[in-house]
Amino acid sequence: MTQKTEDLDRLILEALDEDDRAVLAEIGEEPGYFSQALGLFGGKLGWVMWGMYFVNILGAVVAAWAGWQMFQTSDPAAVMRWGVLVLAALNVGIFMKGGMGVQLQHNRILRELKRVELQLARGQAKGSA
Repeated sequence: MTQKTEDLDRLILEALDEDDRAVLAEIGEEPGYFSQALGLFGGKLGWVMWGMYFVNILGAVVAAWAGWQMFQTSDPAAVMRWGVLVLAALNVGIFMKGGMGVQLQHNRILRELKRVELQLARGQAKGSA
């Protein structure tokens, strides 16, 4: 993290009362990358992520096969056709990985928004009590 972010985090922790600190400690730190990535395959859009992952693997297999065929032929026109298939299959894989990355970031933002909602709800409950 940058220095400004660390300072902001420190100021927020100092502003929280003991109950809020306990809630933040209970929620814990942000999950690691691998647990976040594996979390993509659950929930309402889990089936979509499984489909994207399957298409990604299929694209890699097609790219490897087309690459092998490209280097096995000596006809320039055939080399170009196989090369275009390699590029198309690699682009499919890159597109799928990009879509999964967007969903990963979306889940991170939603997790932080839920934390803010929890803090706001606790603040309103304290204010009305």
